[in-house]
Amino acid sequence: MKIVITGASGNVGTGVLRALAAEGGHRIVGICRRPPQPEPPYDAATWRACDLGDDRAPEVLDEVMVGADAVVHLAWMIQPLRQGERLHRTNHKGTAAVLEAARRAGVPHVVHTSSIAAYAPAGRQPVDETWPTTGVPGSVYAAGKVEAEQAVRRFAAENPETTVSVIRPTLVAQSATSASLLALFFDPIVPQWLLRLLQRGKVPLLPLPAGMLVQLVHADDVGDAVARILRLRAGGAFNLAADVLTEHDLARLAGARAVPVPGEVMRVAVGLLWRLRAIGMSPGWFDVGTRSPVVDTTRAREELGWRPRVGSVEAAREQLAGMAESATAPSPALSRDKLRDDLRVPRLT
Repeated sequence: MKIVITGASGNVGTGVLRALAAEGGHRIVGICRRPPQPEPPYDAATWRACDLGDDRAPEVLDEVMVGADAVVHLAWMIQPLRQGERLHRTNHKGTAAVLEAARRAGVPHVVHTSSIAAYAPAGRQPVDETWPTTGVPGSVYAAGKVEAEQAVRRFAAENPETTVSVIRPTLVAQSATSASLLALFFDPIVPQWLLRLLQRGKVPLLPLPAGMLVQLVHADDVGDAVARILRLRAGGAFNLAADVLTEHDLARLAGARAVPVPGEVMRVAVGLLWRLRAIGMSPGWFDVGTRSPVVDTTRAREELGWRPRVGSVEAAREQLAGMAESATAPSPALSRDKLRDDLRVPRLT
């Protein structure tokens, strides 16, 4: 197939490229603002530099979508939250540009990447793809995903000849994104030495939100799901997640004992650090991590034959080890220094 992938140099895109490269035979066109170095897996694609929020984006999109069998829309800016106009320009104007270009080119299959943050909170019950997509309250990220899904639903209704798929992954983990996670959420005050101690099991106590339930999914498993969706031309929404972890499970993987902290207390602390510009994690991002529902992946398992090959513990362990070493990939989208510059984050030693 000829497959156009927006945001192909990012976290999910890296996993999708690995999956499609493993299949072989595809003609992949990657679109991003800053094309990566031609090293695996990025050498699997031909690259076009394009800012989807730019007024010139439709011209580039029209060109690359000629003869495309599918468009996988992954591009999404999650920071800087303090520049809401910039986020909206990239995420919503960009999504509209991709959908309109796909319509003009008559692309038969559109895959849109959403998130479990698009779901309304559900307590401790697992939810399937029919759960209301009104988002986690208070989260800019969740509100953006809700708005984008609404645009995708309108596109699907107006273009019934096009197969439209939506993936809703939980927290997507892989070592290669570790440096970017530090820049986006934990710089400038989370020291590297503390992460190394945590990774080596040298931190005996680990404060975590009480009663939290979290699922991870490895980027390679998301890539595998996308490859299956493309191969089967499977429409509709698909939850993607591995098994459920508690705060005690997370602490144990670091060799620590969990110290459960009431969620509201921790949220106040996060909010204070956010207002002081000491971390990039906003209270809304904290809510996404603690209030997004546990999801049921039965549909992906039954209709795609998909199974996560990496469990949540293994994914979290890989992510922690990567953060301890500030691991990255040859992609500007995952560069800690580049993201620090974009966000104007100071470098502390």
